[in-house]
Amino acid sequence: MKTKTPDTFFNGRIKVKQDRSGYRFSIDSILLACHARPRPGDKILDLGTGCGIIPLILAYREPNLKIFGIEVQKELADIAVSNVKENRMGGIITILCKDMKELKNDMISVPVDLVVSNPPYRKAESGRINPDLQRAVARHEIKATLDDVITTVRRVLRTAGRFVTIYSAERIIDLMTSMRSAHIEPKFLRTIHSGWNTEAKLIILEGIKGARPGLKIGPPLVIYAKEGAYTKEVEEMFLP
Repeated sequence: MKTKTPDTFFNGRIKVKQDRSGYRFSIDSILLACHARPRPGDKILDLGTGCGIIPLILAYREPNLKIFGIEVQKELADIAVSNVKENRMGGIITILCKDMKELKNDMISVPVDLVVSNPPYRKAESGRINPDLQRAVARHEIKATLDDVITTVRRVLRTAGRFVTIYSAERIIDLMTSMRSAHIEPKFLRTIHSGWNTEAKLIILEGIKGARPGLKIGPPLVIYAKEGAYTKEVEEMFLP
């Protein structure tokens, strides 16, 4: 059994347990949660919820939500369930240990208003596979491909509903092509940069099901200032 570490978020207002040596959420999840912008009363689906960090952030920011977190790996799903209980958010968040490809409508009360996902960025045959299974599944398309994610989004999202994801910049064409084929029109794009003079490694992309074409590009999101600290925008994402 892996050792768990107790971490806190929002100055201790959210408590998060994670495996010390397994998959641990990164700043990607924080960036995605802050760009999701749910509306009060929304039904939300988080595909690949991991330890449940995105639902926890969304529920803290806006408690008038109904959120379903889907996680295929039982160890991570169990951690997410524990984190939901620890933060007393069981009335808002439901964690399901399911393969998204087998997700049925009656499990999550579809259609939903918003789907968020921080999916694996790399194809199964690309690069070195991490020997830790949790990390490998999170980073490579082992359990679910990009098309699996988008197919699930199309199935559960209501017409005019929103899909928000963070993804590898070098695979942006794959993402947009898959979304358009599923009638989820890319509507807002933001590139993410480590520093002011670095190329984009990640992107935030929002699509709307059944929308007309027309993409807006937001300002670049820079994570680190020159001195190595977070930029003001990113720093504010960690504030309660």
